[in-house]
Amino acid sequence: MDHTALSLIELGAVFFVLGALGRLAAKIGMSPIPLYLIGGLCFGQGGLIPLADIGPFTHLASEMGVVLLLLLLGLEYSAAELFTGLKRSWMAGVLDIVLNAAPGAAVALILGWGPVGALVMGGVTYISSSGIIAKVLGDLGRLGNRETPVVLSILVFEDLVMALYLPILTALLVGVSVVGGLKAVGISLAVITVVLVVALKFGRYVSALVDSPDREVFLLKVLGAALLVAGAASALQVSAAVGAFLLGIAISGSTAENATHMLEPLRDLFAAVFFVVFGLNTNPAEIPPVLGWAIALAVVTTLTKVATGWWAARRQGVGKMGRARAGAALVARGEFSIVIAGLAVSYGAVDSELAALATAYVLLMAILGPTAARLVEPAARALQRRGSTASEPSTAS
Repeated sequence: MDHTALSLIELGAVFFVLGALGRLAAKIGMSPIPLYLIGGLCFGQGGLIPLADIGPFTHLASEMGVVLLLLLLGLEYSAAELFTGLKRSWMAGVLDIVLNAAPGAAVALILGWGPVGALVMGGVTYISSSGIIAKVLGDLGRLGNRETPVVLSILVFEDLVMALYLPILTALLVGVSVVGGLKAVGISLAVITVVLVVALKFGRYVSALVDSPDREVFLLKVLGAALLVAGAASALQVSAAVGAFLLGIAISGSTAENATHMLEPLRDLFAAVFFVVFGLNTNPAEIPPVLGWAIALAVVTTLTKVATGWWAARRQGVGKMGRARAGAALVARGEFSIVIAGLAVSYGAVDSELAALATAYVLLMAILGPTAARLVEPAARALQRRGSTASEPSTAS
């Protein structure tokens, strides 16, 4: 069969299966990320139906998926909101790093993956999934709850940490010297500072530059600007994802809202391809040996995220029920954990088992997170009722 025809058939099959998996996820009320990863495992090397003719397209499409994920995340914030969130949540953010990065880093060191592997796994277990959490809070009608600003401020802090973490990780994965690493960090800090200042002072000009009343022109300008900035950031070893995130912050107002609505379908399409590509690069046979570690990490980091949310909500004067909801809301891991692991795998600087562990861990956490958020309130109310019943004096004669 002609190579082009075979590639189109394989690509069409992948997209169709992704659509079916997405519909299944919506019906059962869960994030589609675990199903996309499973789909990738089925189509990849060692899977049920290995695909070999769509590699060049899926590689580029997965890179665009990361760029669009971070661009739309940046569009959700203004520079002023980032600074406000940072001031409000920096103590909880520091606690978040300590409690949730440490388990992943410790497991990587135990498994002999070295300092770079520890840095990668620390990021995988640290970062919560903004996409999953936002969707769950919306579905459960909790966006107006008192604890929700606490959750969002922690997510903002995590996103800012990622803006520094990804360039440092990229420099280490490339294998630069200590001097080169410090240079990369310096460039990252300078770029982030400049972009935030520009966003604060001149954000309206950036928005006007990409804005257009014509939908087609607007889409081309926004997408073109995102890819240009991402490519330039990657050339500076600042990380393409961080470049897209910073561009999103610089775009504000109605321009940001219009860009979000227009780019969401593209983000969903290319992000789905990204998760599939990560699954394609993971050998399913490598998951069973690390499944025990994945389960252990899932248990530990569920407890540490709940502790983070509880403590942060308590500092803001939120009641016990709200503290429990805040902690459970932060449990989910997803797209950004896979972005970190995918970056490490693409440079070939970590053990191949790391991808298997990250896949198994995200599969567990992307399911456990929304489940915990839904069940925490009924469970807490049941415990309260049980406690109040036990404290009542007996009326029996």
